[in-house]
Amino acid sequence: MEVGILAYGGYIPQSRLQRSEIAKAHSWFNPGLMGLAKGERAMANWDEDSVTMAVEAARDCLSEYDRSDISAVYMASTSFPFMDRQNAGIVADALNLSTSLQTLDFASSQRAGSAGLATALQVAKGGSGPILFTAAEKRQTKAASPLEFTSGDGAAAFLVGQGKIIARLLGSHTEAVDFVDHFRGEGEAYDYNWEERWIRDEGYLKIVPSAISALLSETGVKAEDITTFCFPVAARGVAGMLAKKLGIPESAVADNLQANCGETGTAHSMVMLSLALENSKPGDKILVASFGQGSDALLFEVTEEIKSLSPRKGVAGYLARRYAETNYSKFLAFHNLVKLERGIRAETDKKTGLTTLYRNKGMTQAMIGGQCSQCGTAQFPKSNMCVNENCGAIGTQEDYPFAERISKVNSYTADRLTYSPDPPAYYGMIQFEEGGRLMSDFTDISPETDIQVGMPMRMMFRIKDYDDKRGFRRYFWKAAPADASNKGE
Repeated sequence: MEVGILAYGGYIPQSRLQRSEIAKAHSWFNPGLMGLAKGERAMANWDEDSVTMAVEAARDCLSEYDRSDISAVYMASTSFPFMDRQNAGIVADALNLSTSLQTLDFASSQRAGSAGLATALQVAKGGSGPILFTAAEKRQTKAASPLEFTSGDGAAAFLVGQGKIIARLLGSHTEAVDFVDHFRGEGEAYDYNWEERWIRDEGYLKIVPSAISALLSETGVKAEDITTFCFPVAARGVAGMLAKKLGIPESAVADNLQANCGETGTAHSMVMLSLALENSKPGDKILVASFGQGSDALLFEVTEEIKSLSPRKGVAGYLARRYAETNYSKFLAFHNLVKLERGIRAETDKKTGLTTLYRNKGMTQAMIGGQCSQCGTAQFPKSNMCVNENCGAIGTQEDYPFAERISKVNSYTADRLTYSPDPPAYYGMIQFEEGGRLMSDFTDISPETDIQVGMPMRMMFRIKDYDDKRGFRRYFWKAAPADASNKGE
């Protein structure tokens, strides 16, 4: 039976740091950086990391899909928040999936994304239930480095398996070559990069063609029949050079999203694939290649099922949801590249009781509340007694998920007295349309956001607190503007 992609999703943070602001800060030291000053890069909020972005991409992918069928969750990243805690497991929890599934992390290479997707597709051939694969990245970059300009934060997700596939896998091939174009050693925060021309001539232009040529030979597909060629590299013209060398039409070379996003690390081949599927039609052949200690190449053919796939925001939708950030100092602070005096209120010990975390993770990580089986009243958090004054039944609460439900603002405040990494701290009372309310933190409130009572809000999985003493972070759900239609200039 055929295996392939059943659904796709994407996520790009709304803030876009203008590269001209980075150049203004550092061109005094390296005037050559002015050549990278065009466009913008996606900038994650202070409460976002690779896990939270993976969750958002997965939610986009799984819209209107029965999550109880999912048999596994895989996640790829080189910027996992936890080195010894399964990050894919946190994603599965946030999505309120069954515990009867496999979770697996892929790391340590810029082709972890493509390798993870290839593995998921291979496992799916065995007839297991659909597998959710996510890839996300929020990389640390040195100030004044070219990588600071060309990188971006983002995520993509795919549901793979058998059945109503929107893109069938025609084949895949891997060339494993320990070619070190860059590396990050144990305990190091930043990548060490080698000379660009060497990487291009000996790496991209020799290793990648070997993988793609082998794949085309194995599948019997001609290079000229490729509709879209996705190759995630920031270096200008490299994808076009590869296409020319292989005989792939120039028109097939996909936009590498340098102008409005930046390269999202190991997730970028997946982000480009997700965007390619958004713009595809039945019969299209999409070739995805990656590079990192070798090269993966995967070839897909879009099917008629693409026409019946439910609408989703996708990478394009999240690219359109943007705010032009011109405060480079904020970027430095959000990525811990500068040590700020955060004030006495920031000195509170953020230690998380792991026993309490486990006992309440249904509420905190999956946002499960309760609904009275007698009167139907929904409430958050779940308790032993119904909050309806006309009911008050005891022991009638059933699990009721709130994460995917829209709410409206009942009241709000912007507080500069309490500590926030991005002051002021916005929070308020939100009322869910189907019932239930809570006092919630707000997130993704840009200077252009006009918060009003009655404004629709959507819940987003975010970091609640950082425990810098012990290297732990605690997650919870926050309310964000539901339409997210703010645009920068």
